[in-house]
Amino acid sequence: MKVYFTTFGCKVNQYETQEMSELLVKAGFTITSSPTSADIIIVNSCTVTAEGVRKVRQTVRKLKKNNVNAVMVLTGCASQAEPDVIMNDLPEIDILMGNRNNTDIVNILKKYSENKARSNAHICHSRDDVFLGTGITRFDGHTRAFLKIQDGCDRYCSYCLIPYARGFSRSKALEDIDKELKSLNDNGYKEIVFVGINLSDYGKGTKNSLPDALQLAEKHDNIKRIRLGSLEPDHITREMIEKLGKITKLCPQFHISLQSGSDSVLKKMNRHYTADEYKTLTENLREVFPDATITTDILTGFPTETEEEFLETVEFAKAIKFEKAHIFPYSIREGTVASKLPQLTNAVKESRAKILTETTNETRKEYLKEQIGKTVNVLFETDKNDYSEGYTENYTPVRIYDNTKRSGEIIKVKIIEAKDDYCIGI
Repeated sequence: MKVYFTTFGCKVNQYETQEMSELLVKAGFTITSSPTSADIIIVNSCTVTAEGVRKVRQTVRKLKKNNVNAVMVLTGCASQAEPDVIMNDLPEIDILMGNRNNTDIVNILKKYSENKARSNAHICHSRDDVFLGTGITRFDGHTRAFLKIQDGCDRYCSYCLIPYARGFSRSKALEDIDKELKSLNDNGYKEIVFVGINLSDYGKGTKNSLPDALQLAEKHDNIKRIRLGSLEPDHITREMIEKLGKITKLCPQFHISLQSGSDSVLKKMNRHYTADEYKTLTENLREVFPDATITTDILTGFPTETEEEFLETVEFAKAIKFEKAHIFPYSIREGTVASKLPQLTNAVKESRAKILTETTNETRKEYLKEQIGKTVNVLFETDKNDYSEGYTENYTPVRIYDNTKRSGEIIKVKIIEAKDDYCIGI
């Protein structure tokens, strides 16, 4: 039987789609890129924003309309967080499950094939959850491979549903990480991105921490570079930074969620740091990693955010000089503390997002101009008709304009020009 996947959301979701894909192939299924010819359609959902959930619903309806005979499966964070609501609202779904039991996908499909009854296979998270997963050996369609080593979040930020969708923090055993690294190394992957829901919390409740997991990559010769996914600032101590600095393959790019540069807003968000503590963290990283880039996520228009508090964030972003920032207007997530607070208008949220985007775009342009004249190593990921594009160790996008195919290669490049969002090299 042919299976089609579509995936929303973060790198963890993308990893879990690959994990399900490998389990299905091992069981005799075939993965297809055509949703209209598939026997089974699996949508791996996201619940971070209301807009994201809307797109998931829209996609489920469209895919089912265009292939009415396919078995429609919805999994991921949206179905995990609100299974009954989703099941009632989307009659197109034949099987609803969640990220708690993604690795049971083969058995769930087998059970459905036996009785053909619409099924809610959702399982709730519990405090006793352990890290589940079978691991992956490859990452289809990607030059870099993602490696999930942590799941869950205990933070309960006031705007976020992820703790309800992902459960409590838990970590993959070091021996399982090492085994997975070996498989990816043997299959020729030169760069591995370590990912998790709250990645910097890796090892909670054990004697291990994030550097212990990363250190395992040092002995795998084909793996030339490792990189970190999104990080939470309050787990990253000076001691951890110094340990990270000793890992030779670690790329000096750190995506650290800020959300706001105003202490009063951070407190309402239930974030566990101040703006000054965040600033000190970036200074420590840039001291240990001189070529480090700091990228981030920022919310605008959080409930009750004043104009003065917003301007604090604008000035803070200028001071940190983020190399790149993802700016999101605040999105109401029913059931969270923030959803019960007085809300700002969409116009205010969007206006502030536009201002902050323009501010951080200027910082990015300045950073890219500073790269001119540098000689860097670039892992090329895509080949277009007239150029190849890849990323430096600190995740600067670089293009070389000619007809040579370079995807999958690490090449030394001299940067000669900077555009608004990428550099040009030779």
